[in-house]
Amino acid sequence: MGRGKIEIKRIENSTNRQVTYSKRRGGIMKKAKELTVLCDAEVSLIMFSNTGKFSEYCSPSTTTKKIFDRYQEVSSTNLWNSHYEKMQAHLNKLKEDNNNLRREIRQRIGEDLEDLEIEELRGLEQNLEDSIKFVRERKYHVIATQTETYKKKLRNLHEAHARLVRALEGQAENGGYGLVDDGGPDYESALALANGGAHHHSLHDAGYGIHDLRLA
Repeated sequence: MGRGKIEIKRIENSTNRQVTYSKRRGGIMKKAKELTVLCDAEVSLIMFSNTGKFSEYCSPSTTTKKIFDRYQEVSSTNLWNSHYEKMQAHLNKLKEDNNNLRREIRQRIGEDLEDLEIEELRGLEQNLEDSIKFVRERKYHVIATQTETYKKKLRNLHEAHARLVRALEGQAENGGYGLVDDGGPDYESALALANGGAHHHSLHDAGYGIHDLRLA
């Protein structure tokens, strides 16, 4: 007995549907290859499963593009017209946006104002005032930030100076290494440095190096 006739309709069970697709895809691929070999036919086969999985077969003697080109030729159909029209429309939209932006830039620097109505001029004026406001706020923010940074650096310098003074005083009190108060330029320069550099002199400026410091 032959097999019963199978009703062709959508398989509701997703697992069974996938299994059937895989089996029949293999079968149709096999038939396409057989047509190519047995009949010297040019075959192009493209399939997408319901999950989006792509499968393709094309006869070795041709390419899918060549098949499409021959199809367009014999059917007088252009497969790319709609795609080209969409691309052209998108390009025209980009050109229009670009021209509008260029015109807006020129108007913001006081050019190309002849065709503007009074309301458009008022709107442009308001936009410029808002832009100036934002720029001014940003400027004040940058100034405040830089000022705070300079204040922090100044505080750090004051703290470093205070530590240096305390270190020098501690060495003098403990009888450690220090400078001889002989009224010479080395003593006066070091004292000026410890006091904040009031006279803007240093041991280096006075011509002394670290080896010129003498024991107390």
